[in-house]
Amino acid sequence: MEQEELKNDKGATMNETSAMDEQNETTTDTEAVPELTETERLILDLESKKSEISALNDKYLRLFAEFDNFRKRTAKEKLEMLQMAGVDTLKNMLPVMDDMERAITNNATIKDAEVIKQGMKLIHQKFSKLMNDQGVKAMHVKGEPFDPEFHEAITKAPAPTANLKGKVLDVIESGYLMNDKVIRYAKVVVGE
Repeated sequence: MEQEELKNDKGATMNETSAMDEQNETTTDTEAVPELTETERLILDLESKKSEISALNDKYLRLFAEFDNFRKRTAKEKLEMLQMAGVDTLKNMLPVMDDMERAITNNATIKDAEVIKQGMKLIHQKFSKLMNDQGVKAMHVKGEPFDPEFHEAITKAPAPTANLKGKVLDVIESGYLMNDKVIRYAKVVVGE
């Protein structure tokens, strides 16, 4: 038992000694680093803020340059897209153009007007199908009430019957819709 007390006393003494050593080290550390004056702390803080501002400014300039490059690139892509927007439609029209050229060449030697009419009808049907495939539809307006949303009145003419007043009597130029939106107004004669 006496040995245990000696050990406990030794442990307590050792703990007190190590605590004193730590205090001495702490005191030594604070003595080794001199206290900064208020001015020196402010100067260090200012330099720190200057470097932070410089880093943020650099980041801002890079981001601005990146955005400017993005803007220029998208403007260029948009312009290219607008220039090439109708390429597919025009490619689809080329066979119709070929048919018309063949018809012109062939019509020079043919004397039968009925054959020429039939050839023109076939080309017209092919072209109409192509336009329909592109979403373009002709307006059928003859006999319909005049509607300025779809029609452009070229002139007025006396209506042959009372029920044709205010209605389309004749179509001078057909109107067209693309995806149910007017791309060309029908030029019409309206009954009065």
